[in-house]
Amino acid sequence: MRVLFKHLDVPDIDQIDVYLREGGYKAFERCLKEITPEDVIDIVTKSGLRGRGGAGFPTGKKWAFIPKDPNLKKYLCCNADESEPGTFKDRELMLRNPHQLIEGMAICCHAIGSDRAYIYIRGEFVEPAKKLEKALLEAYQRGYLGQNIKGSGFNLDIQIYRGAGAYICGEETALLNSLEGLRGEPRFRPPFPAIRGLYDGPTVINNVETLCNVPHIINNGAEWFASIGTGKSTGTKIFCVSGHVNKPGNYELPMGTPARELIFEHAGGILDGKRLKAFIPGGSSVPMLTEQHLDVNLDFESLLAVGSMLGSAGVIVMNEDTCIVRATWNMAKFYEHESCGKCTPCREGTAWMREMLESIEHGIGKMGYIDRLVDVANNINGRSFCGLGDASAQPVLSSILHFRDEYETHIREGRCPFGSNSGFALRS
Repeated sequence: MRVLFKHLDVPDIDQIDVYLREGGYKAFERCLKEITPEDVIDIVTKSGLRGRGGAGFPTGKKWAFIPKDPNLKKYLCCNADESEPGTFKDRELMLRNPHQLIEGMAICCHAIGSDRAYIYIRGEFVEPAKKLEKALLEAYQRGYLGQNIKGSGFNLDIQIYRGAGAYICGEETALLNSLEGLRGEPRFRPPFPAIRGLYDGPTVINNVETLCNVPHIINNGAEWFASIGTGKSTGTKIFCVSGHVNKPGNYELPMGTPARELIFEHAGGILDGKRLKAFIPGGSSVPMLTEQHLDVNLDFESLLAVGSMLGSAGVIVMNEDTCIVRATWNMAKFYEHESCGKCTPCREGTAWMREMLESIEHGIGKMGYIDRLVDVANNINGRSFCGLGDASAQPVLSSILHFRDEYETHIREGRCPFGSNSGFALRS
């Protein structure tokens, strides 16, 4: 089922004339003329739309937290940083249909009373940034952005801000610091961004995929969106499938689609007819699962029930030849490198985990390292300043939970039993 990707095959959908021909900006115009800001928030709330960036917080509730005081300067920040390894949906949405995102942002700004919005985009996304710049120019030229939009009295300016490729800036308060020209480090909360965010003003921070859903909800109604997916995880989700599958790519499917269907039907099954060994359902920051979890439904509640999370829906598939220790070591290196160093558990703990995993993989680890890895990960998890520490602990804890025997084999034999080409290098 396609919602966000329904125009993917329309030639030149990134151009405003084609987007308008396909019904683009009608939802925004309805909001300007027919639907009050309060009703827009109510529609989004009733739709059940939850954040698509990882946390899954109810979008309408987040918008409703913004104070109604018209004298306050309010902001919208679109998080287009997308640095989670295994995740590549937002870049396709921006590259293929940038006006869909702009329209969603415009509706959000009208609903919360903001006349200024920013797209914080990952610096490496050169082509998506160019597409967005061109689309923004077209939107200004056609009167969908700027002053007194369509004679409504509503003003809105949207600006692109290119980051420098720091994973930590995907955390919403670190993103705000970076936008303000400060070091990309998370802020202490409370106060939360809805009260004191960008430039100390009330701020909504939403993911690209989240905002792209908004025009469709306005056009089709809250009940329509809520009828897709499950009771608490509504709508469709773009699943980014990578790793050892025959057809890696982005697949838009209803929330609650079983992992088996996604991997074996849509993504074509395991490469070279191999057996599935493990998969990570939501980007490298969530616990990995095994073959026995293939029938779990891919939604927020079902994955939580089996000890993992939906996260960003970056589904990383590993076959039977994968060395889990090496895959976990690769992830540990990533989190050590991307830690901002602000807090001790994350700054020191990520380095300790990487060092022990490296030793085990190279055949010089000790049996005591396994329990020590668990101890270090548990002392990072829930004790870090932001979610990066928690993210770094998940691959370690889940890999030892499901594949402890593999760790023991490395240590007992003093070598990696899978050979030199069995690693699974994860890249964002």
